Amino acid sequence: MTEAIDLKPSELRSKDTKIIGLIGAAHLVSHYYILLLPPLFAFVRADFSVSYTEIGLALTAFNVTSATLQTPAGFLVDRVGARTVLVAGLLLGGLAIALASIVPSFWVFVLMFALAGVANTVYHPADYAILSHAVSGERMPSAFSVHTFMGMLGSAIAPATLLVLQHQIGWRGAFMVAAIVALLVAAVLMIPRAELFTPATAAAKPKKAQADAEPSWRILLSGPIICNLIFFATASIANAGVQNYSVVALGVLRDTSPALANVGLTAYLSLAALGVLLGGVVAARTHRHDTVAVIGFLIMSIGTIAIGAVDLGPLALILVMASTGLFYGIVMPSRDMIVRAVTPPGSFGKVFGFVTTGFNLGGMISPLIYGWLMDSGNPSAVFVLSAACGVVTILAIVIGRLWSTRTA
Repeated sequence: MTEAIDLKPSELRSKDTKIIGLIGAAHLVSHYYILLLPPLFAFVRADFSVSYTEIGLALTAFNVTSATLQTPAGFLVDRVGARTVLVAGLLLGGLAIALASIVPSFWVFVLMFALAGVANTVYHPADYAILSHAVSGERMPSAFSVHTFMGMLGSAIAPATLLVLQHQIGWRGAFMVAAIVALLVAAVLMIPRAELFTPATAAAKPKKAQADAEPSWRILLSGPIICNLIFFATASIANAGVQNYSVVALGVLRDTSPALANVGLTAYLSLAALGVLLGGVVAARTHRHDTVAVIGFLIMSIGTIAIGAVDLGPLALILVMASTGLFYGIVMPSRDMIVRAVTPPGSFGKVFGFVTTGFNLGGMISPLIYGWLMDSGNPSAVFVLSAACGVVTILAIVIGRLWSTRTA
């Protein structure tokens, strides 16, 4: 690991800002790429003359490679360096999308999305490793907050910008613009000197030496790390119930109009983004990040149950969904601080790569379960399951805290 550097307070703030901005830009690209295909489904399908099921193979390939290789990517981050791996991921993702845009073969298109999934594996382990390693401790909650917010921003701007680009230059042109953006962010990341990515204060060398002496698999299989993997997976499933299925579930359950349900969903998503920024402030003012997370998920679960169990009027529905999203967002920076607290120095890449695989697990499981509930005529169960997953998340947080205290 590169030696720590001593900086004046003003220099330290400037260094932190640059790091947070650079890593935030990379995270924006990662979320933009996750939503690259869905807004353009119809145009890509028509161009290749294939079915929606066949187009879905591209997303399946993306998610399978991403879920399978994210933990190995974390090991690579710890071995060769987070910035190197992050830049390589951006370049690989940009190249894959560029080739998908110019090669006329559909199966090459699917293969390039599988390759983009490989590129997607680097973001969480590399981003969190850089932030945990290079940002000063007092600004760490803000760093995690902005990082998550930038990912949400990438998801938010993707549909509208891609449709505008498609209208102007076609879906292939839209893909090429997205590829160029990734290449530009990679180029910007390569510009700063290495000192920018070094810690501002000396690391605890005895702890690091102890961490390095432990086999890597033992770190990942420790109780607190497993609890955090469950935390990420169940939180992902809880969020998916509201985010992906509340509109259709409310329509079947109470004949709620799509317009009203979508206004409620927009309120949920918008307040979640605001909550992430607010959560950074909250996380910076407390060391009990587990308490913040428990309270946030408890309120989220109560709100989710209320949406499904009570026939709320239009205004109340929007307000309850907004508050549910707000507390879900507030939890996120504390969530990341919980993981950081149980991660030995020198293991940020592998640990964050491992626990954030929970996102992929949740993303693979939730459509099957929620889809089955809707097909079975149980729309209210969508909200019950979402709330139940919130409760399981709380249990994972509490057990992880007790385990960490016992082994400290």
